[in-house]
Amino acid sequence: MRNVAKVVKEVVSAVLPVGVFVVILQLSLALPAEMVLQFLIGMIFVTLGLILFFIGVETGLMQMGESIGAALPKTGKLWIMILFGFIVGVAATIAEPALQVLASQVDSVSAGSISRIMLVSVVAVGTGVFAALAMIRVVLGVPMKYVLMIGYSVVFILALLAPAEFLAISLDASGATTGPMTVPFILALGLGVISVLGTRDRTADSFGYVALASIGPIISVLLLGVFYG
Repeated sequence: MRNVAKVVKEVVSAVLPVGVFVVILQLSLALPAEMVLQFLIGMIFVTLGLILFFIGVETGLMQMGESIGAALPKTGKLWIMILFGFIVGVAATIAEPALQVLASQVDSVSAGSISRIMLVSVVAVGTGVFAALAMIRVVLGVPMKYVLMIGYSVVFILALLAPAEFLAISLDASGATTGPMTVPFILALGLGVISVLGTRDRTADSFGYVALASIGPIISVLLLGVFYG
């Protein structure tokens, strides 16, 4: 119950100021009372949804992610860690609500030339590949700075080759994948792996998974722009 009360307090304190500001703005613009009422009802549903979601993340997703991460190194097989890192990255990205919204918007604006399914698939594969690379980095002990330098060097090169609209979409896609589904699971997975491997610097190796995973969507969308755009 203590965790539930904490989540309720955090969600209400985050949502309430936004709701108050929007209501004041709507009243100052003399918008119809029906619209204000709809907004308030929507805010109630959003608050309840966020409370249930964060409780589920804390009691389910993160514990499961850490358990999977702790079990993978015990297999003693790098390819299994790579495979599961890829699968987790793809699955969590496909389930990301922000990405679904972005993909629908891109599909609408592009008149279907960049379909929702195409964008979600490309971004999910990109995230999965770099989530797998994060596993390899930890096992081989490669410093994070070198992986980030190489990854963003590729991004800068592809940015010069891809059409401008794909550059904008790629950056938005990267932001969309750092949402409430992908981040908790990937972070928990990484923490579970480190808890078993016991590498040189646990603090340095326990984080950075999201940073690596967010490079994947940028590169994958830019590659789509280079070959498809």
